[in-house]
Amino acid sequence: RCTPERVVAAYDGDRDLQLGLWRSLSVDLGLAGLLVPQDRGGAGATAREAAVVLEELGRFVAPVPFITSAVVATTALLQGDDDETLGQLAAGGCTAALVVPFSASATSFRPTVRADDDGKLQGRVTSVVGALDADVLLVPVSTDAGVELHKVAASGAGVGVEPVVSLDMTRQLADIDFTGARSTQVTVAESGDAAVRDALELGAALLASEQLGVAQWCLDHTVSYLLDRKQFGRPVGGFQAIKHRLADLYVMVESAHAAARYAAATAADHDPDRRLAASVAQAYCSEVAVKAAEECVQLHGGIGMTWEHPAHLYLKRAKADQIAFGTAGAHRLRLGELVGLPVVPA
Repeated sequence: RCTPERVVAAYDGDRDLQLGLWRSLSVDLGLAGLLVPQDRGGAGATAREAAVVLEELGRFVAPVPFITSAVVATTALLQGDDDETLGQLAAGGCTAALVVPFSASATSFRPTVRADDDGKLQGRVTSVVGALDADVLLVPVSTDAGVELHKVAASGAGVGVEPVVSLDMTRQLADIDFTGARSTQVTVAESGDAAVRDALELGAALLASEQLGVAQWCLDHTVSYLLDRKQFGRPVGGFQAIKHRLADLYVMVESAHAAARYAAATAADHDPDRRLAASVAQAYCSEVAVKAAEECVQLHGGIGMTWEHPAHLYLKRAKADQIAFGTAGAHRLRLGELVGLPVVPA
């Protein structure tokens, strides 16, 4: 159902694929509720199962809000007691988005929205992912006591959602203005900050599986093309220089597979190493996906540069994901802190 021809239509504003595909995934297959416990209306699965889904979605650059709604927003909401909204998310009855910049990580997140004296929300958040598809916005709100998490209807009064022309239009960003929006508090100040940071950390850990899917598709299709494409009477893939590039890429993708799977496993088991594994996976897999997509475009030659060939969809997704939930550099810095490496002054 998710062919490249239908995906590229998203760049012309056609959202028919997204709506139908998400209904199939969330309602028919029940994948939206993987991370929701059974006693709260979900499937009671773990990050391992979610990682498998994300890898397959990455293979097809599917324009669906799985990671934004079923992973990040759902994880943040699990810290509260709003079982009604959780049940609706799990059943595919609605979608949600966590209102933070797409580049925000578990260590860099800072709330920019406050509640006024009447309890209405005021503030602006830029480059939010998933907001254009969301029915519910989960807004971190700064208070004197800490960070509260509030629920707001995306179409409600006082909420302005402005689309942003994005590099990856299959996962478009938006700027959001709150000007007196009414909200419902879903977590107290003591747990709101942890809820947001846990959600962003899991997002980074599982995004690595999507990046793996992108990289694997690029490698597989590049190898297949180079076996068929002939130059000087022999397959292009038989030239030594091309073999070396493909061998290097294969090792990188296999290493990304290990990193992504370990990040998902530690997250599923609530292992003490999960923060370390998440940063390792995101720092490594984000760059592997970009490298694989660049090689895919280049090694396909002239056809790889065309709009008709799907290679550009994978390059755009890989480049956009490269800054999601923290850049590779940010995660390497965090790794140094986690393992106690001293910071060397510039």
